[in-house]
Amino acid sequence: MTLETLPNDVLDRWDREAFMHPSTHLAQHARGESASRIVSGGEGVYIQDRDGNRLLDAFAGLYCVNVGYGRQEIVEAIADQARELAYYHAYAGHGTEASITLAKMVLDRAPDHMSKVYFGLSGSDANETNIKLVWYYNNILGRPRKKKIISRWRGYHGSGLMTGSLTGLQLFHAKFDLPLKNVIHTQMPYYYRRADTAMDEAAFVADCAAKLEALIEQEGADTIAAFIGEPALGTGGLVPPPAGYWDAIQPILEKHDILLIADEVVTGFGRLGSMFGSTHYAMRPDLITIAKGLTSAYAPLSGSIISERVWQVLEQGTDENGPIGHGWTYSAHPIGAAAGIANLKLVDEMSLPANAATTGSYLKETLQDAIGDHPHVGEVRGEGLLCAVELVEDRANRSFFDPAKKVGMAVVAKMLEQGVIARAMPEGDIIGLAPPLCLSKGEADQIVEVLRRSVLDVVDTA
Repeated sequence: MTLETLPNDVLDRWDREAFMHPSTHLAQHARGESASRIVSGGEGVYIQDRDGNRLLDAFAGLYCVNVGYGRQEIVEAIADQARELAYYHAYAGHGTEASITLAKMVLDRAPDHMSKVYFGLSGSDANETNIKLVWYYNNILGRPRKKKIISRWRGYHGSGLMTGSLTGLQLFHAKFDLPLKNVIHTQMPYYYRRADTAMDEAAFVADCAAKLEALIEQEGADTIAAFIGEPALGTGGLVPPPAGYWDAIQPILEKHDILLIADEVVTGFGRLGSMFGSTHYAMRPDLITIAKGLTSAYAPLSGSIISERVWQVLEQGTDENGPIGHGWTYSAHPIGAAAGIANLKLVDEMSLPANAATTGSYLKETLQDAIGDHPHVGEVRGEGLLCAVELVEDRANRSFFDPAKKVGMAVVAKMLEQGVIARAMPEGDIIGLAPPLCLSKGEADQIVEVLRRSVLDVVDTA
């Protein structure tokens, strides 16, 4: 019996007996009390499972299959690289044509002041790299106390030890003894969830800036090394920053000589309608984290893009101390790099950032027209092809549903029954949409109609 002919019930049993899934209720899954889906194929914005269901993936896997499924150009690039050279390490000055070429392609698209690219495998390990580089940077400059990292509540930066600490969602802290020391959190730039509903957007931005200043004063600027933030919040609720937010935050960081890490794992390579979120919001980061859209997840690959300012200090460090003591076995893996080259070529050829801008605007406007006035819809928001619908029990006084009702999860389940995959975001009843950047307006219409019907089916009885 081959895998191709293996009955689904056997695979399902093996799945529950042998496979530990990430971000899953482990006990329910092992007991067979929760759904199991075995995905077997995909094309464009659709996936297919082994039961023959064709589903519009309105979350691009995990915001990552930007070019869409089934792109043979990337498949062939991976196969060609595997035949020519499946692996060689990048230590001690070694490289491959693919890794060197991809580094150049990334820098050609990044903000002008960026200098080098270090490649890893996941957004989590890229952020681990960034924190190590920040600490190294301050040690070389003779500032051993300047080590704390400021993150934001509801920010998502990974699920490792340090990166899980940076993440500002309790799910990733509870029972893991996180956050670790040297990580502190400040106010999230989430206007809809502001504590004082009387605040206008400008006042809220000023409050975010004031709270950051107060935190720096409390901790001591000489102890704070960096501030990390997604240009637009991803897993924390798909929240674009309020107008003027980054313009208010960056001068504070510059004043106190605090490095800025832009986590662009979600926003990099077109999702907001610009190649990078940093350029979209006129940010000037010292380090940029990249992953998902780098290869559209056709192969694992991440990166840390390092500014000229930081790079000069890293060079100084190796002149003083010898080779830098950091690296992964699979850093700059040639198969991942080959996938990245083919992927970025497609991003350009298909004009995906421009399509994300136009189709994303259409998706948000159509959602607003279809459901924005519903009494249980608190907000429809988005930027590019990053969009969310936040559900509330009472729109007038902005009261939220009891989390035990799991309203958001029920809406997403109802959407799945109708052939569309969305995501219930954590810590709220938030329906998240982040489809492939090749989404058409007709496919956007399908998402909107299914979401509209599902919300009406669920929330009026919640």
